Amino acid sequence: MARTDPRGALVPKLATVLAEGYSLADLRADMIAGVTVGIVALPLAMALAIASGASPAKGLITAVVAGFLISLLGGSRVQIGGPTGAFVVVIHGVIARHGYDGLLIATIMAGLILVVAALARLGQLIRYIPHPVVTGFTAGIAVIIASAQVKDFLGLQTGPLPAEVLPKWQALVLALDTADLATAAVGGATLALILGLKRLAPGAPGFLIAVAASAAIVASLGIPVETVADRFPDMTLSFAPPALADLSLSRLQALLPAAFTIAFLAGIEALLSAVVADGMSGTRHRPNQELLGQGLANIASAAAGGLPATGAIARTATNIRAGARSPVAGMVHALFVLLAAVAAGDFLGLVPMAALAAILFVVAWGMGEVDRFRHLLRIPGGDRTLLLLTFGLTVLVDLTVAIAVGVTLASLLFVARMTDAVDISRGAAMVNEIDPDAEEPDQRRDLPPGVEVFQLAGPLFFGVAGDLLDSLKRIGQSPRVVILRLRLVPYLDASAAAALAEFAGMCTRQDCQLILSGLRDQPRAMLAGAGLAEQPGAIHLVPDFDAARALAVQLVRATS
Repeated sequence: MARTDPRGALVPKLATVLAEGYSLADLRADMIAGVTVGIVALPLAMALAIASGASPAKGLITAVVAGFLISLLGGSRVQIGGPTGAFVVVIHGVIARHGYDGLLIATIMAGLILVVAALARLGQLIRYIPHPVVTGFTAGIAVIIASAQVKDFLGLQTGPLPAEVLPKWQALVLALDTADLATAAVGGATLALILGLKRLAPGAPGFLIAVAASAAIVASLGIPVETVADRFPDMTLSFAPPALADLSLSRLQALLPAAFTIAFLAGIEALLSAVVADGMSGTRHRPNQELLGQGLANIASAAAGGLPATGAIARTATNIRAGARSPVAGMVHALFVLLAAVAAGDFLGLVPMAALAAILFVVAWGMGEVDRFRHLLRIPGGDRTLLLLTFGLTVLVDLTVAIAVGVTLASLLFVARMTDAVDISRGAAMVNEIDPDAEEPDQRRDLPPGVEVFQLAGPLFFGVAGDLLDSLKRIGQSPRVVILRLRLVPYLDASAAAALAEFAGMCTRQDCQLILSGLRDQPRAMLAGAGLAEQPGAIHLVPDFDAARALAVQLVRATS
């Protein structure tokens, strides 16, 4: 059956799968994959929730509600959604400043932002955020997550830790003499078991095996370490809508920056995960539908008392390797987490906090993408600066500031590079390296004295408007005719159009006639909007350089 799968369509992938035909064999494969990824997701949901400053039950609720809806309504065949490490820092900060109900409000607002972005077809735009920015802030988040786990991993007696990384490490170092040997041993053994399973049995659910083994050993031997139940006595899953007491305009305004940050992180990580899934599975996701599914899932998660959610790259990869064929696998994963949490809630309370800290160390290492970070450090110039600046701001200042500064600086670097790519050439023997046979390279041939020729190549925009005008003004003695060859200009913005209009006015005041040759449709429309159109005796628009050269000869003869 032929597939019609426009990337901008707002149709859930599940609908496409069912329309193509869904067999019993497909269901069997999806069931196996869903259970496999559910085993991985169960301990991660608890660990990420605790690292975020919430209870483990909130992480499980998120994995169930958001995980189910992201697969049901999303634009990827094999995407797995749920709580992720990228949100840990943001969630922790929002809860600290605005309380848990403030987080729920911000998450609902973020979901609405994602829905609007999907309806506005903005899914493709998130692809243009450069890798140094993404790598910088994910590596920064990894450092923050790992820093927050040291206390539980070693059993330090510190009291509440500062939110900032440097003061937090200062407090941790000062408290090293309070480390608990039993806790450190449990954490170290769990970490060693996870890493050993990754190396020797990469297909095994290492996280679940490690936490189950640590819980069983601690409980059977009576090892005195802090467990999940000690810190969170109530592990009951409740999907009742929470009470949101204060929905005043002032509070919504205060939560808006956090909502935009959550929406940005949810959108970019979901689409990055979907791109990775496409590469592994040979499928193609629908970015706008993915944003729509993520938005609705986050609204539903918050309405059930859960955390923000997005696509999880590691869990999605696990889903694909386990043989998933459709979004049904993600829905099965969510149902498995629900059944396991209800059936084994008492056992989950026995998991040592040090074991969950070990899991988060591994998650942080994966988020840090050390190899990619090292690779980007070897790249000279602006990309390396962009990486280090985003990373430093994430760790030392604030994630929101890091994203804003990183994206802004990346945009400025792009403008600077595009400016360097624009060519403004004057005079004779100008060779067009893009298409050397397209037009006569000797611009001065057969032209009489008093005619100046410029060839412009590349997009003309605000970054080059000033240089363009300066170059045109440096003609020296006023010529009688100026030819601007514009066939190699694919795009012209308002600033460049205004610069050309100003130059045209200068030519008119000096009784110099201006010929524009080879205008494409977009530049022609922009120049018309700027008031630069055909004016007999002053401005002439011709289709190519041959016509411009003939007209220039005719104009010079007429004024001789």
